[in-house]
Amino acid sequence: MKKIVFLLCLLSIISCREAKETDYSSVVLWEPYNDSSDVAANQDHEKSRMQYKLIQSRVTDKNDIFRPLYHEVVKMSETEYQQLKPLIFERDIPTIQKHIKAGKFTYEILVRFFLYRIYQFELDNKTSLHTIIAFNENVVEEARKLDKLISEDRHPIFGMPILLKDNIGTAGMITTAGSIALMQNETEDAFIVKQLKEKKALILGKVNLSEWAYYMCNGCPSGYSAIGGQTLNPYGRGVFETGGSSSGSGTAVAANYAVAAVGTETSGSILSPSSQNSVVGLKPTIGLLSRSGIVPISSTLDTPGPMTKSVVDNAILLSAMTGKDVADKKSVEMDKDYLDVVLNPGSLAGKRLGVFKALLETDSIYRNTINKLREMGVEVIEFTPPEVSMDGFLTLLNIDMKNDLPEYLNNNIKNKDVIPIRNLEDVVEFNLRDSLLRIPYGQAIFYGILKDSTTLEELDSIKNRLEANGRKFFDTAMNLYDLDAILSINNYHAGYAAVAEYPALTIPMGYKETGEPISLTFIAKPFHENDLLKLGRAFESATKIRKPPLVYN
Repeated sequence: MKKIVFLLCLLSIISCREAKETDYSSVVLWEPYNDSSDVAANQDHEKSRMQYKLIQSRVTDKNDIFRPLYHEVVKMSETEYQQLKPLIFERDIPTIQKHIKAGKFTYEILVRFFLYRIYQFELDNKTSLHTIIAFNENVVEEARKLDKLISEDRHPIFGMPILLKDNIGTAGMITTAGSIALMQNETEDAFIVKQLKEKKALILGKVNLSEWAYYMCNGCPSGYSAIGGQTLNPYGRGVFETGGSSSGSGTAVAANYAVAAVGTETSGSILSPSSQNSVVGLKPTIGLLSRSGIVPISSTLDTPGPMTKSVVDNAILLSAMTGKDVADKKSVEMDKDYLDVVLNPGSLAGKRLGVFKALLETDSIYRNTINKLREMGVEVIEFTPPEVSMDGFLTLLNIDMKNDLPEYLNNNIKNKDVIPIRNLEDVVEFNLRDSLLRIPYGQAIFYGILKDSTTLEELDSIKNRLEANGRKFFDTAMNLYDLDAILSINNYHAGYAAVAEYPALTIPMGYKETGEPISLTFIAKPFHENDLLKLGRAFESATKIRKPPLVYN
């Protein structure tokens, strides 16, 4: 056992009362290490963007993150953890709630179980995924309060520990987007966080991400931020990409660090890390979930979304976050709660699903999966989509971020006196003052944004053209063959779904010979999330593909 695990086991013999009274304010739980050998090991990686320059953050001391809850973690012994593991590890929300109702453990114990796992793996430099960058220091006390509540009228998310991508505003915590420029950024709760808290979900903490949601540097690793360091994939640390920008959300769910996590997507940022980490990720229709209080790239394309170990959990987390937000001009009110997916596994028999001929020819796992779907009674329609132009896509992101970021900075930061930025120009200038520390991979995309002189009138034309082209890409087959959904791989067609504003659900489909995960992605027309979730649950139930990463089992 590593040093930290030994400490946990040793200290767990202390009584709860003694543990609470012990002062751990100076205990050393983690020490910075020389990561040069880890960096050197990746210099010959076949993907240039995975030839890392650093692994651990140069500005974050994990002791500051992990000390405040240490007195709670040491109350759990290794024996208790192992006894709880079959009841919690890889279990879906309904199963966990059933165990709690039966008195097998409490919400407080549930939180402590996940904290124990996180401390066990994240404080060991040989297993750390560099995923957790902040904890809600009140989470255990909040769980204790929930254990005292007596009510049968509860949303299934009640008491479930949830991790948030660190571009999502959360009261009492810092929201950094991974950037040193926002290292002290204090905000109120984003709208979706308010929704979660109203339903008594427990915000466990914040997770790492690709800095500025992966719209800062060209050719840089996904999952890197100055605040959190380099997020690593639990299925192969330094071997497989984490996907991004919701890298920490994907890796944390895969490693069973929480019941579920929330990510955000502009184009592929939920689908990619979900696929790379063999978890279920939903990129909803734009407007189904509010974007208020979330550090933006594009008010046109941005959306948060649930990332979970199962489709059932995905539906539950989605349901908990929905609601009309008057502060978000695209926000809509839906009459669905998405919870019927929990009760109804659904069936694939008779469904009409479109598949890309090109993917059938080039990907054997996709091809084998489609053959299995045929055996399940699915009507498979092979098609080749029309060629459509995506010209202007980066321009859309550029001009949106140039305008949307200042609006966020001016409207959401509570402590503006200590945050040195008001717009993108300020961010660029701030980074240049210490480029080695703040932007080791550069900020080429930021330079491109500042140089982009596209007018708002031209931008509107680009948006309209891209939306029409994105819908044409999918609708040509959808309408001609009356399809229930189109099947893709990972985030292969995320850009088209983004500009079309279509929802996409990705679900574990298999593992390559190398062990790298690969996922099947269902794409449908706007606000057909319920249909996607039913299709996804039927596929998941029939195939049972997902397996946890071996080292984190």
